[in-house]
Amino acid sequence: MLRSGPALLVVAAAAIALGVAADIVIDTGSFREWAIRLCILGLFAMSLNLLVGYTGLLSFGHAAFFGVGAYTFCILMQTGKIGIPLAAASAVGLAGVSALVIGVICVRLTHVYFAFITLAIQMLLYSVVIAWSSLTGGEQGLIGGIPRPPFLGVNLGDPLHAYTFNVAVFVASVALMYRIVNSPFGTALRMIRDNPRRALFLGVNVNRYKLAAFVIAGMFSGLAGVLMGLYVSGAYPNFAYWTMSGEGLFMIMLGGAGVFLGPALGAGLLIFLEGVVNSYTGHHGIVLGLIILAVVLGLRRGVLEYASDWLRARRELKAEVGAGASPSSAKAAEKGAK
Repeated sequence: MLRSGPALLVVAAAAIALGVAADIVIDTGSFREWAIRLCILGLFAMSLNLLVGYTGLLSFGHAAFFGVGAYTFCILMQTGKIGIPLAAASAVGLAGVSALVIGVICVRLTHVYFAFITLAIQMLLYSVVIAWSSLTGGEQGLIGGIPRPPFLGVNLGDPLHAYTFNVAVFVASVALMYRIVNSPFGTALRMIRDNPRRALFLGVNVNRYKLAAFVIAGMFSGLAGVLMGLYVSGAYPNFAYWTMSGEGLFMIMLGGAGVFLGPALGAGLLIFLEGVVNSYTGHHGIVLGLIILAVVLGLRRGVLEYASDWLRARRELKAEVGAGASPSSAKAAEKGAK
């Protein structure tokens, strides 16, 4: 694993360069649009997986922070008195404060109680967005576009600059999340996920760690909301609706909660499937639901998680055969891994 800072920076820089090179080589608007949506929704899904996959907290209200980030950013930008970096930082900060306030209430609960209290709070926020039409635009949302003043040599009005900016933010956020989940803090979160009583016995302040994870996930979700606000040039009530949280959970299920990049792959698959299904039928919800159901029941895990387990079983098979174990027993072990 890339635990050292310099190695992680090299990989992140290489990933950004690869993303820019892919856009230059392919050079189509459809690819650029798909990649930007992947960066936004992949970041949102990976932030949710900090709770679901690493802390064991099933949140149905994660889109609340996505909406807070998008609305705060767009409201500040529409004033015309603030630049993009400060507006984005303010939006992420407010998403973090919101997560802190909500988390203090939620993290004391467990299992289904935690899931439903997060859903209830998100629906309360959604009701506020609809009712406070003078600030949020109500059901129509914040329409009319937002200005994109250049900053630090970046002009987000240029398609290539906008694409590169989204890729850079996504890669930097993923690298930071990678450091978090592979730090002692991340180890404590996995301990809480696997056995909270044992973690408490070992001296881990379970509620404090859960709250910290909740706030961090909320800030990354708010950042994804900022990127979405830039992408669609506005903010809309569905950003804070429960279906947005449901989509994040679908992405995690498609890609796999047990693999770090699984939710990002799930986001890419969901975007691709939506495009394919919508080109053939208007009943995309039913078809996508059946596909996700087939993946969950057929593979019993996400696609990337299944592939990772299969590759690990193959390596173990080769190692056992090389060590002198009979092929039949090694194959039986591989079949058991599936």
